[in-house]
Amino acid sequence: MKGRLRFSPLIWVAALLLALMLPAVARDAQFETIAFYTYLYVTMATAWNIIGGYAGYISLGHAAFFGLGAYTIALLAASLHLAGGYGLIAATLAGGLVAGLAAVPMGVVALRLRSMHSFVIVTIAYLFMFQLLAYNLIRTTGGSQGIGIPQPSWDPTFFNIPFYFAALLLGTLTILLSAWVRNSRFGLGLLAIRDDEDKAAGVGVETWTYKFTAYVLSAVPVGVAGALYACYASFIYPQTVFDPLIDLSIVLSAFFGGMGTLAGPVLGAVVLQPAQQLLTYYTGAAGWDLVLFGALFLAVILILPAGVVPTLRQRLEGSRLEGATGEVDQERLPVSRVAGGGEA
Repeated sequence: MKGRLRFSPLIWVAALLLALMLPAVARDAQFETIAFYTYLYVTMATAWNIIGGYAGYISLGHAAFFGLGAYTIALLAASLHLAGGYGLIAATLAGGLVAGLAAVPMGVVALRLRSMHSFVIVTIAYLFMFQLLAYNLIRTTGGSQGIGIPQPSWDPTFFNIPFYFAALLLGTLTILLSAWVRNSRFGLGLLAIRDDEDKAAGVGVETWTYKFTAYVLSAVPVGVAGALYACYASFIYPQTVFDPLIDLSIVLSAFFGGMGTLAGPVLGAVVLQPAQQLLTYYTGAAGWDLVLFGALFLAVILILPAGVVPTLRQRLEGSRLEGATGEVDQERLPVSRVAGGGEA
C-alpha cells in the first residue's frame, strides 16, 4: 500500500549487511563494545516482545533468565575447566537451555494467573528469588564476591570481534524467531489473547498452551545473551546479572520502538542502548542512564504511548489500522485492534 510504513525484507537485509561490514570500516574498541551491548539488547527486547508484545503479558523478571545464563556458563567453565575462546562462546547455548528449562516451572505458576498485576508481581518475585539464591549459595556462586570466567588469549585489538559477531548472530536469529512467531498461526493466537483472552478461548485458541510456549520461547535467547555477556565481561556478580535495570532497559526498548511489532524492539534497542552507553562514558557518573531511562519512559508514555513504529505508521496512513484496506492483515483485525497490532 502506497505511503505505508513497512520494513520490507530488503531493509532487514541491508541493515544486516551494514552490521557485518561495520567492524571492517570502523575499527574502534569503544564502538565495538557499544555495538556488542546493543545487539544483546536487540536480542532480549525482541525475545521479550514474544510474550510481552504479542501476548500482552508484561514480564518484569526476564533478567532472571539473563542471570541464569550468565551463571550457567560460569559454572560450566569452572566445573569442566574450559578455556576461554570460541569453544566457550559456543557453549553459551547451554545458558539458553537452562533459561528455557527454568521458564517451565515459572510459566506453569505465573501464567495460571489471569490478573495482569499478579503476573507482573510474580515475575518480579522470580527475579529477586534468583538474585538472593546467587547471593546465598556462596560455595557455588561465590556470593557477593562473584565468579570469574576464563578469558580468551586473543590479541587485545582482536578481542571484541568474535563477541561482536556472536552477538550479531544471536540478535539475527532472535529476530527471525520473532518474525516466524509474528506471521504464524501461533502468533495470531497470541495477538488474540492480547486483545481479549476470553474471546480467544471462545474461538478455540488454547490460551494457556500458547502463553506458556511464548514464555519459554522468550526466555531462551535471553539466557544465551546472559551467557555471552558473562564470557565478555569475564566476571559476574549477583547484582549485575540479576539486575532490575536490565528488565527496565528491555521493556523500555520495546515500549519506545513499539510493542507487538517486529521492528519496534529492535529500533528501541538500537536507539537507547548506544545513548545509555555514551551517556555513561562521557558523563563519567553512574546513575545518569537511570535519569535518561526515567525521562524517556515518561516521554514515551505521554507522547508516543504506542511507540515510534506504530505512531509513524499511523501518521503515514492518516488513520489507525481500522481504516486500512487491501492486504492489511484483515484476519488479524478482529483480534488485534490495539496499537502495534499491525505488521512489523
